[in-house]
Amino acid sequence: MEGFTQIQALTEEALKVLPVKSLSCKQIERRTCISLEAFIHDYFLRESPVILSGCIDHWPARTKWKDIKYLERIAGDRTIPVEVGKSYVCNEWRQDLITFSQFLERMSSPDCSANLTYLAQHPLFDQIKELREDIVVPEYCYAGGGKLQSLNAWFGPHGTVTPLHHDPHHNLFAQVLGRKYIRLYRASISEDLYPHMETMLSNTSQVDLDNIDVKEFPRTEDLEFMDNILEEGDLLYIPPKWWHYVRSLSTSFSVSFWWRTSILPSQGS
Repeated sequence: MEGFTQIQALTEEALKVLPVKSLSCKQIERRTCISLEAFIHDYFLRESPVILSGCIDHWPARTKWKDIKYLERIAGDRTIPVEVGKSYVCNEWRQDLITFSQFLERMSSPDCSANLTYLAQHPLFDQIKELREDIVVPEYCYAGGGKLQSLNAWFGPHGTVTPLHHDPHHNLFAQVLGRKYIRLYRASISEDLYPHMETMLSNTSQVDLDNIDVKEFPRTEDLEFMDNILEEGDLLYIPPKWWHYVRSLSTSFSVSFWWRTSILPSQGS
């Protein structure tokens, strides 16, 4: 009962910073670690999102990455690109090149929320092999004769936001440390999410879910979506072209696995 009360309190606190209607509609389905066959049949072939728990408990990263001294020792002197600002669609957004140690210092500073710094979608594991050894590619990434396309790190403080966008590949998103809010919209309603016209941002919505301008984007407010909070140790499957918005609710370290397939989900039965 105490654990449930704590989770409820955390959820109520999260609602204060989340977009309107969060956690009030359809929630992304949760399953305890399932077989590859069940994943393919129930979710992959149906292009349906799911959160899987208990699948990465054996990763060394689950404990090692909580130790700042460990991260500093193996990666401190390495130079990394970071995003600075609320999100990449904001005017004040920029990219800096800093060392991993400098990044950790920024995250731990008292005023980090005023100058959000985010290591986002970076192939950190190609750069730092020791970190790559702390994780394992989930077998779900082989669904459909899958071939891993990219393996990226997402590491940052409370309050980082990835604006509403979609990606071309199957995505398995591992929440190694911390908590994140995730909201998903089906690919079939793309036009109602007002994609940017510019080629570079054509996979990104013009709609700011944190402050929807209903006069400029009248079709978005009442669209059906599904959402949930990713807890430590969760895996989230996002099918190709599904729109997603992500907000960190604490210091958070995530890993995304993109993979291509030799068959299309629609070819399955």
